[in-house]
Amino acid sequence: MKKIASFEVDHTKLLPGVYISRVDYDIVTYDIRVKRPNANDFLPVPSTHTIEHLFATYARNCEIKEKVIYFGPMGCRTGFYFLVKDTDHKIAVKVIKDAFKFIAEFDGEIPGTTAIECGNYLEHDLDGAKKIATEYLQILENVTEKTLNY
Repeated sequence: MKKIASFEVDHTKLLPGVYISRVDYDIVTYDIRVKRPNANDFLPVPSTHTIEHLFATYARNCEIKEKVIYFGPMGCRTGFYFLVKDTDHKIAVKVIKDAFKFIAEFDGEIPGTTAIECGNYLEHDLDGAKKIATEYLQILENVTEKTLNY
């Protein structure tokens, strides 16, 4: 079988940031790389789960809510994928930055954390998610639509 595009990226050189992972017609997949791959500093599952709930909630309520396709964690636990359709890169980067600011400042009940709403509703860590988001905001300061290529 042909190797998929994400396996063609040299993960030994990949640093935290935001990258265009792939473009499929009018859908762009953004690689939101929070941790350096293979550095033994992976995202903890409870914090990752909380980031997923908060980012998805923010994105599906923001100015491009009708264009959001998906947000979710990478299996390697070093980041997330964010898929949007028909959206300028500059706007997508702004949404990513705004979402992580929302997470860093969030107080209250995490959306979607009842047994009815979530398949693993007890495994969340808001404090951990806020810490990760706060640290990642420093990385995001240097991300622009011009720095999106691997």
